[in-house]
Amino acid sequence: MNQSTRYDFHFSEKYIPKNGIYILFEKNEVSHGVDRIVRVGTHTGQNQLLSRIKQHFLNKNKDRSIFRKNIGRAILNKEKDNFINSWDIDLTSIKNKILFKDQIDLEYQKKIEDRVSQYMKTNFSFCCFEVENKKDRLIFESRLISTISRCNECLGNEGWLGNDSPKEKIRKSGLWLVNELYKEPLSKLEYKELSSLIENGSRF
Repeated sequence: MNQSTRYDFHFSEKYIPKNGIYILFEKNEVSHGVDRIVRVGTHTGQNQLLSRIKQHFLNKNKDRSIFRKNIGRAILNKEKDNFINSWDIDLTSIKNKILFKDQIDLEYQKKIEDRVSQYMKTNFSFCCFEVENKKDRLIFESRLISTISRCNECLGNEGWLGNDSPKEKIRKSGLWLVNELYKEPLSKLEYKELSSLIENGSRF
């Protein structure tokens, strides 16, 4: 995957497949002598890979991207900022927007959203490959995450922002993830299938 075409937030939409899996790398994170994978993700809705990537990189809404929310948590926790309690509140529903209207400093929240965006734009790059079938996408996503989380050499490097996450699973796994960790890894057959998918989808 280190040889696959890499993109940052300046990516052109025409190069993103409609359905697939994305692999994220982070500046200064290295394992096995190559750039370390820090997140694996996909989507459940049909033709929604581009939308999912935009939710992470471009849309400043931490309640639509758990990845953005976890970046913000780490930043706030590192700085011992009590706003982390407000940051955790999901304002997606109208009910919560009304309920917490006077309790959350929305202007400050926007500043944190800007910091999250800036961190992501400065530090992350990604590659992606096409997997048309939803069931296959979810299986490969889970197997990849489990394989990486089981590797003792794929942990976060010293100075990695994830080390300041309040989420123990993020700190211990070295991944910006809390789900699908330490489950069933890729089998030899699945590894061959995945390698073929990546090779055939390298144009993306």
